[in-house]
Amino acid sequence: MRPAWEVRENQDATRWFDVRLAFADGACVDALAVVTGGGVGVEEVRAEPALSLDDLAVLADWIEAPLAEACGAAADTVGSRGGQGRRARQDWPRGAEGRWLVAQEYRAAQQNGADPVLAVMCATGHSRRTSLRLIGQARDAGLLSPRRARR
Repeated sequence: MRPAWEVRENQDATRWFDVRLAFADGACVDALAVVTGGGVGVEEVRAEPALSLDDLAVLADWIEAPLAEACGAAADTVGSRGGQGRRARQDWPRGAEGRWLVAQEYRAAQQNGADPVLAVMCATGHSRRTSLRLIGQARDAGLLSPRRARR
């Protein structure tokens, strides 16, 4: 289970998580789960083999306890900035060192078969748009291969 993103409004937070359930028989379930107001919802599900309707109905119950635990842990990383509700960001270096670290995160995620943009978002604590800009800067610096071959 990995945090995907978080939206804060005043004191309330809505958090999305990438969830992967792997079973001993080789079956797996990938889901995008949302936690808001103490409730758990499932927004997207991919399963191999496909889930029955009964299994799909109890999917939120299967993942509720681990998500509650993850949200408790995630609450510890939120800065105590009163009502501002902003996430505490790690200190991410700027300039050449920051671009190099972005490239490292991006390549590591690609090698592990994970979403590289999401990996950069998690590492930097920045939004998707800012992370894409950082990835573009790493490409421009020659640290990542060009997105498209130029003709």
